[in-house]
Amino acid sequence: MKKVSRLFKYLADYKGKIALYFGANLLGILFGLLTMLMISPVLNVLFGVTPDQSAPTPKIDTAPGVIGKIGALKEQFSAFINDFVIQQDKLTALAYVCIAVVALTVLKNLFLYIALYILNPLRNAVLRRLRNELFDKTLSLPIGFFTEERKGDLISRMTNDISEVELSIMSVLEVFFREPLSIIIYITAMIVINYQLTLIMFIFLPIAGLIIGRIGKSLRKSSNLAQEQLGSMMEVIDESLVGMRVLKAFNAETHQRLRFMKLNNLLFRTRNYIAARRELASPLSETMGIVVASVILWLGGKMVFANEGFTGPMFITYIGMFWMVIAPFKNLSSAFSNVQKGTAALDRIEELLAVDNTIKEVDNPKTIADFNNNITFRNVQFSYGTKSILENIDLTVKKGKTVALVGASGAGKSTMVDLIPRFHDVTGGEILIDGINIKDCKIDDLRRLIGVVSQDPILFNDTLYNNITLGTGGATKERVIEAARIAHADDFIRQKAEGYETTAGDRGARLSGGERQRITIARAVLKNPPILILDEATSSLDTQSERIVQEAINKLMENRTCIVIAHRLSTVKHADEIIVMEKGKIMERGTHSSLLEKDGIYKRLVEMQQVK
Repeated sequence: MKKVSRLFKYLADYKGKIALYFGANLLGILFGLLTMLMISPVLNVLFGVTPDQSAPTPKIDTAPGVIGKIGALKEQFSAFINDFVIQQDKLTALAYVCIAVVALTVLKNLFLYIALYILNPLRNAVLRRLRNELFDKTLSLPIGFFTEERKGDLISRMTNDISEVELSIMSVLEVFFREPLSIIIYITAMIVINYQLTLIMFIFLPIAGLIIGRIGKSLRKSSNLAQEQLGSMMEVIDESLVGMRVLKAFNAETHQRLRFMKLNNLLFRTRNYIAARRELASPLSETMGIVVASVILWLGGKMVFANEGFTGPMFITYIGMFWMVIAPFKNLSSAFSNVQKGTAALDRIEELLAVDNTIKEVDNPKTIADFNNNITFRNVQFSYGTKSILENIDLTVKKGKTVALVGASGAGKSTMVDLIPRFHDVTGGEILIDGINIKDCKIDDLRRLIGVVSQDPILFNDTLYNNITLGTGGATKERVIEAARIAHADDFIRQKAEGYETTAGDRGARLSGGERQRITIARAVLKNPPILILDEATSSLDTQSERIVQEAINKLMENRTCIVIAHRLSTVKHADEIIVMEKGKIMERGTHSSLLEKDGIYKRLVEMQQVK
């Protein structure tokens, strides 16, 4: 319950509405109580038991103190009703009492509806804020986090776990707010009528609560397992949709179908177990309620027969109130089981919210508006856990120069350029821009200076126009068209039926590889960064597309500081400096011609490509 109470902090801005909610609930319950209290006068009228007809009986034994004062008010209310019955004929009195019951019932349900009308927006506000915080947290996490976590599990936390919180926890907030209030008010009235029977009830109901509580606690572990299984299943679905071409090419549909069926069957069994335990709470609480009711019926009937001041109409009213208490207890027991189930989802959400963001700004970060001199790697080291990726990297990239990074896959080239915009942070040494450590700079300012064109062009399922203007904001249409023209994208965009309003499709699926890459280049042109990172920008293209894209890249590289990663050495031979990397270290450096003269690693790489 402590975890559920944390959700209430999101309601701090709605204190006024919460007060109105409690007020409406209180009025609704009180009108319901008055409706129950009308039962006794109705029975008196029906069976002819009025004060002037009935034999004098001793006053009912009520509890002392405050309860006794409330009992006095109850006696006054009963006397008023009885006096009214005496003054009217029975049929007229019965009609007035029935009208009063209907009116009180209407008022009761009106105020309960008003309470729900107030609560539902508050409940949805909590969920909205929780979703926003979860998505904001996900966007703020470093790139390294997503390489270690399963994407399907992250999606499951942001969708299914939130839905589970909504269904299992948020939907019962009204129960936690309203039912305790109902129980307190009705039990108070029951104590006023007969505190002895009420004390007996208090002996049995806690026993039922303990039994139901043990069932609810057993749901938490199973619910957490179910959410993890659902995350794994979503990952299989995502992989299958992305890799559909590969699955069909290798006749691997059966393999993937078996993976999915295995996870789906596990989820099926786990959820059946959860449902069986959860649904046990309601009938068990009802059964326990019947047991307690039977004991009260026997003891109360004994008091009525003994003529101890506890009349038949009063006893029936008491039993009615008892059932009005059993319903809230039953709702609370079911809600408790649902909360235990939802707490597992809340644990997974809080686990993601609690992830430490390793990419942090210093307290007073420096503002950098432009790039003027150089980028410096000073004894830079980087490692994933205990695995070393980069060692002792010393490099200076001067403004306006092009530096190419070459080497075999896994040499650390992409990791090295990812350190510049702080997608990762160095674990040793430092990177400086114009003499300022990038850890001391505002992250937004730093990344505003850098444009990235990667091997895999990332497009979003939005219009081509919005994909080009991504992150720039406020760009005029003329500037967008000019950026597309420089990137050799304007011609093919205009040939589309909807032009710049054409939707790119999921991951840009409606475009060819070359078209996707030219859109990302147009995006970089529009951003107009002084520093450009090209990570294998043409390696996945055919010869014709590569030529067109390379022309666009050459335009983009003009008058910019460029760091280029390429396996095809023909694309880097005109770089001002070529850095040859192997196993996270710089092994050679120089121009294309000077490296060939060294007869080292670079020359062997060139010869292997020439042989091919």
